[in-house]
Amino acid sequence: MTTTAPAASSTSSRRWLALALIATAQFMVILDTSIIGVALPKIQADLGFDPQDLSWVFNAYVVAFGGLLLLGGRLSDLFGARRIFTTGWLVLAVGSLVAGLADGVAVELTGRAIQGAGSALIAPAALTLLFQVFGGSNDLPKALALYGAAAPAGGTAGVFLGGVLTEYASWPWVFFINLPVAAVVLLLTRSVMPAGMTGRGSLDLAGATTATLGLGAVVFAIVRAPEAGWTSGSTLLAGLGGLALLGVFVALQAKLRQPLMRLGIFRAPNLAAANIAQLLLGAAWIPMFFFVNLYLQQILGLGAFASGAALLPLTVAIMIGMVAVAPRLIARFGPNAMIVSGLATLAAGLVWLSFIDADGSFVVDVLPASLVTAAGMAMAFIPSLGTALSSAAPEEGGLAAGIVNTSYQIGSALGLAAMTAVAAAFGADAVGNPAELTDGFSAALLGAAGIAAVGAVLAAVLLKKPADGPVADGTDSELVAA
Repeated sequence: MTTTAPAASSTSSRRWLALALIATAQFMVILDTSIIGVALPKIQADLGFDPQDLSWVFNAYVVAFGGLLLLGGRLSDLFGARRIFTTGWLVLAVGSLVAGLADGVAVELTGRAIQGAGSALIAPAALTLLFQVFGGSNDLPKALALYGAAAPAGGTAGVFLGGVLTEYASWPWVFFINLPVAAVVLLLTRSVMPAGMTGRGSLDLAGATTATLGLGAVVFAIVRAPEAGWTSGSTLLAGLGGLALLGVFVALQAKLRQPLMRLGIFRAPNLAAANIAQLLLGAAWIPMFFFVNLYLQQILGLGAFASGAALLPLTVAIMIGMVAVAPRLIARFGPNAMIVSGLATLAAGLVWLSFIDADGSFVVDVLPASLVTAAGMAMAFIPSLGTALSSAAPEEGGLAAGIVNTSYQIGSALGLAAMTAVAAAFGADAVGNPAELTDGFSAALLGAAGIAAVGAVLAAVLLKKPADGPVADGTDSELVAA
């Protein structure tokens, strides 16, 4: 009796330390997309970027990240999530070092692409480890909530840290900041993370190649379209070529005995529907965050730090909603109802935000509506993520994590590209004209509301009512009962 309590306490401590490392992974993956914003002008000046190419400091990361997520998930299943998690951190550290030491455009973009590749290994492995550590536990909803809350925290922290590091150190430190974090994670991972299962079979190299190149080409087309035009030769070539490669990938997966992605996984109840919800959630949420930030800076005249501070209530509301409120609502109403109502609430908040005015203010035009969108995001994200992951068999947890991460990232890229085009069509390219700029931002926010509304309708139609049994019904019983 005297040794049981300390042993249980030690096990519990390791679990929560493991969650801290997993949440840190999510935090840093998102931070690496937002931290460079303030540093871009100095990167441009020091490395000689042409203005039209500067966006690729961001896009090189996104293209590699989105293109390699499926492969990262499958590698987790084959070689063990812990091994791929640590490998991803090593790759991220190498990419950060290359990007920070870059003395030219090509080296900088190479470093960013390596960072994206590392994140594509980290993200699905982290989700797989979360379910390995907390699966079957009453703490699973809380763990998912803390994991989900790390994303908006990383996005907001990136704005502040980017400004602080650029101003008081130098722009390479927006990349070097990953190095001490990676060192701590690598030092602790082996002692607190389970070794986990490893799969049998070989890696489907043909499938990995076609999926990676296909997804990468589609993401490339999406992020390039607002700059080059949706009907430009480069956009069409990349987009159609990517879709063709994905068609080849699907054909290969249907024929191979050991495919990269077993197509039958989508027959798991609610897995496809939950991924559609994640895709449309990202497609609505990321444009909202992007255009609200532009409105704060370009219309209301706030600087980078002030706009980051203005977004703190939104971030705090999401974190509180995900950690303290969403699990209780899921327990009472079930995950399906929460996904539908969360997307509908997000749509309502985006419609409210679309009434922004060129002569408006943060307190009247942004704050209350942004808190409604935060509530919608908090309500929909956790149950859709949990449903997507728990619908798959345990041995395909890494693949399910790769698919759901890919869904959200592809949705985010597609939604931002599409709403950027909408904003430009309604006046957001009219630099120096606050009224027309605001009209463009408003149109984009209204378009994002439409995406969220479509998501709510599709979720209501496609999600099946969970049975009383275990995970096979497409939801995790702990998400309902905890």
